[in-house]
Amino acid sequence: MKRTCVPQNCDRERVTPNRGRVRKHLSADALLRTLSSCFSKIGDPRTDEADISLHDALMSGYAVFALKAPSLLAFDKQRKEEPDNLKSIFHVRRIPCDTQMRTILDEIPPEQLGRCYRAVFSRLQRGKALEQMEFLDGYYLLLMDGTEYFRSEKRHSPFCMEKTNSAGTTTYYLQTMGAVLAHPDHKEVIPLMPEAILKQDGETKNDCEMNAAKRFIRRFRREHPHLKIIVVYDAISPNGPFIRFLRDYDCNFILSVKESDHAYLFRQLDAAVETGEAEELVLNDPKGPERLHGFRWVNNLAINASHRDIRVSLLEYWQIRGDNKTKYFSWVTDFTITPENVYQIMRGGRARWKIENETFNTLKNQGYNYEHNYGLGEKYLSTVFVTLMMLAFLVDQTQQLTSTLFNSVWKKLGSKKALWEKVRALFDSYLFDSMETLYLAMLHGIKKDRPLILFDDS
Repeated sequence: MKRTCVPQNCDRERVTPNRGRVRKHLSADALLRTLSSCFSKIGDPRTDEADISLHDALMSGYAVFALKAPSLLAFDKQRKEEPDNLKSIFHVRRIPCDTQMRTILDEIPPEQLGRCYRAVFSRLQRGKALEQMEFLDGYYLLLMDGTEYFRSEKRHSPFCMEKTNSAGTTTYYLQTMGAVLAHPDHKEVIPLMPEAILKQDGETKNDCEMNAAKRFIRRFRREHPHLKIIVVYDAISPNGPFIRFLRDYDCNFILSVKESDHAYLFRQLDAAVETGEAEELVLNDPKGPERLHGFRWVNNLAINASHRDIRVSLLEYWQIRGDNKTKYFSWVTDFTITPENVYQIMRGGRARWKIENETFNTLKNQGYNYEHNYGLGEKYLSTVFVTLMMLAFLVDQTQQLTSTLFNSVWKKLGSKKALWEKVRALFDSYLFDSMETLYLAMLHGIKKDRPLILFDDS
C-alpha cells in the first residue's frame, strides 16, 4: 500500500523559502500541465469512439521517458500495480497497456508534437532562462548532428532506410537529426524537436542527413523567425549549396572543415601565408599557463573552385598542452575573424561536441535508454517514441538549468542514474500529488512507518 507523502505540520508557503529561488512557470509540474494541454489539442486520427484518449496515450508515452522506464513492459507492470501517481502527476485518466499505447501512437505523425516543444521553448524565453545561452553578440549556438536509433536485418517498416552489403544482406535502419541550443560554459543544452531521417512519403530512395538538416532549418525559421543563431555542424556541411541555403534562411555558421575535402580552400590559405596576408595569434589559456592556443586565419576566401562567389573566413586552431600534445581543428565561418573575436569563434566551433557528449551520450548512458527499441510499429511509432524521449530530455534540462530544488536533489544523490532510480523507487512506494513533493521527499527524507499488510480474504 502506498503512503501519501506530504510535508507534515507545515503549509506550502512555509516550505517554499527553504528551497531557494523557484521559477514556478518552469517547474516540472508547470511543464507537465503545459504538455498535457498541448497533447489535448492534437487531433485524434481515429474515427470511432475510443476507450483510451489520444491525450492519455501521449501522456503515458511521455511518462515512460520521464520516469526512465527501461522498457514498455516495465512501464506496463507499473501501470497495473501502482497507477495512482501516473494519474495524479501526469494527468492521465485512463492508462493504456503497452499494446494499446503502441497501436494509438503508431498513427500519430511526429510533427504534431512540435507544439509541445514550442510551448516549453516559449516558457524558457518568457522566463529569461534562454538568455543564459546567449553566446556572441546576442547569438545562440545551434548544434546539429544525425544519429541512428534503430537497426535490424529482420524487422522494418515502410519508412525504414535500407542498405544491402556485398553478400546480399539487407539492413534496415532509422536515424534522426538532433539539434540543441548550447553554450560552451554550460553543461545544459536546450533540445529542439528532432527531424526524422527516414524514407519520405512516396519516395523509394533513402533520405539523407543533409536533406533532414534543411528541413529542420526551414521549420526552425518558421517557428523562430527572429532568433539570431549560429549553426555549428560537422565536416559534411561546408559546401556551396548548403552555405547558400543557410544564408537564405538568415543563419550564421561555424562549420568544421577538413583539408582533405577542401584542397582549393586550403591552397588559398597557403598562398595567404606566403604573402603575409594570413593573420596569426598565440594566447595563453586563461585557466592554466601550461596550455597555449594558436590561431591562423584568412578572411574572404572562396569555399571551392565551383562556388567562388561563396566567400568564407577560414580558421585554423592548435591547442598546445604542457605535455607537448597538440590538438588541431579548422572551421569556416561567415563572421569576419579578428584578434578580438577569434577565441570565441574557436569556442563556438569546439562546442559542437556538446551534441555528442551532452546530448546523444546522455540519452544513451544516463537512463533514457536511447538505443532500446520501444517499438518499431507499422508507421510512425519509433519516431514518436524518439520525439517523446527528446521532449522528456528537454523538460529535464530545463529543470537542471532553472530549478534549485532539482539541482539540490541531484547534488545530494551524486549522479543522474541514482536520481532516476530514486524517483522510480519513491514513485512505486508512496502517493504524491506533484513532482515537487516527490523531489522534496528525495531532498529531505520521508518518515517511514511499518507497512500495512493488505490481506486478501477471498
